[in-house]
Amino acid sequence: MKTRFYYILVWVIGAFVACTPRPKDANKVSALPPMYPDYTDITIPYNIAPLNFLLRNDADAIEVVAQCGESVLQINKKGHEICFPIVAWKKFMNEAKGKTTEVKVSARINGRWLQYRTFKWQIATDKIDPYLSYRLIEPDYEVWNHLQLIERCVENFEEHVICDHNLVDNSCMNCHVYGNQDPKLSLFYVRGKNGGTVLNRNGKLRKLNIKNSQTISAGVYVGFHPSGRYGVFSSNIIIPAFHAVDSKRLEVYDTKSDVFVADFDSNTIYSCPQLSDSTVLETFPTFSPDGKYIYFCAARRVNLPKEIKKLKYSLCRISFNAANHSFGTKVDTIYNARLKGHSVCHPKVSPDGKWLVYTVADYGTFPIWHREADLQMMNLQTGAIDRLATVNSNRSDTYHSWSSNSRWFVFASKRDDGLYGKPYFCYIDRAGKAHKPFVLPQKYPAFYDDNLKSFNIPELSKGKLPFNAVDIERLMKKENEKFK
Repeated sequence: MKTRFYYILVWVIGAFVACTPRPKDANKVSALPPMYPDYTDITIPYNIAPLNFLLRNDADAIEVVAQCGESVLQINKKGHEICFPIVAWKKFMNEAKGKTTEVKVSARINGRWLQYRTFKWQIATDKIDPYLSYRLIEPDYEVWNHLQLIERCVENFEEHVICDHNLVDNSCMNCHVYGNQDPKLSLFYVRGKNGGTVLNRNGKLRKLNIKNSQTISAGVYVGFHPSGRYGVFSSNIIIPAFHAVDSKRLEVYDTKSDVFVADFDSNTIYSCPQLSDSTVLETFPTFSPDGKYIYFCAARRVNLPKEIKKLKYSLCRISFNAANHSFGTKVDTIYNARLKGHSVCHPKVSPDGKWLVYTVADYGTFPIWHREADLQMMNLQTGAIDRLATVNSNRSDTYHSWSSNSRWFVFASKRDDGLYGKPYFCYIDRAGKAHKPFVLPQKYPAFYDDNLKSFNIPELSKGKLPFNAVDIERLMKKENEKFK
């Protein structure tokens, strides 16, 4: 019986191999393979999920050979899609860590094999934080259908729902952000009559109303102090408006905005005149990694919406003393919008304190609908600015989040079609050089072609969140904690 099984197994394997297409008399071409997503000549972390892809041509068979020294990862498939077996992929990535891998792609088109130009993967020894959260939402203006906050493991394709609108009275929810890339320190907003600010801190969920009689609104944009005790918030009156010209879709601007600090231990709000000037719009606050400074964006008020193109935000900084909740008396301008000619938003400092990445647009405060929006990176030791030409595209490249080791950041890009934002990863080497970015890998190569939602506010985390959508459903039934 065992002998019979052995021969059957050999026959099955032999039949499979015989049916697997393999290149024969391949014609070498100078072009790179027309692969989507574009994973050619990139730097990737060794712990990333398989870079599955498809060819945008009429291929009916593909061979991929990735080689690094003695290590080889080879796959032959019928059709025009490649999905790497995850076990074989992980083994190869660990063997190739810190080295250069050459990748050769061959395709059979109309019965003839083509071998495309070889490209390279540099496998970085610096890992990327393994979890990514984002909001999935249609790129619309006033309505949405199925809104969710998702957490995805970037080392594989597992994901789970953080919050689902069906479980919170069909309410809208804003995006999820972390403190210190720590899964035990995060925050997001649920809107609606029973909504509130969801604070995840030290394994405990709280529902907060972060507002008092002095604030313009409840908190909007937020950044955590490294201690986790404080959050720095903006309070904004936000107005959406449509453009009259077809080259622009939507503009969103503030008519009022201030910045304040909230103490999560005492439920107290602290502010100062420098962050609540009625002649200035202050927004997008974030703490420095050591907690000694608050970075924020500020613009002089103009006549809105008539003078929207004159609305330009500078990047500023003020000191903060956590011991006595006090602010500095002087505001430093780090990037002067009047002199530079751009408007800044979404500043974030790398965890090692060396780099500050932010978004620049021609004007305004809502760059996702600005095609010209790009990322820039400032060296905080020298003040030198890298315009990140390798990173940016000819469409909107905006909101970013750092990995905890300061070697990677993720950002939202509309480079594919100008409509749907997708998460792209970029490597920053020890010399501060940015490498060509690549999109979040998906289990199915055609995922992005079929997906009709944008990935909003991608945020990296060192671990898995300790709650899920059902926990949030229960939390929403509780009363809000008030602040004074």
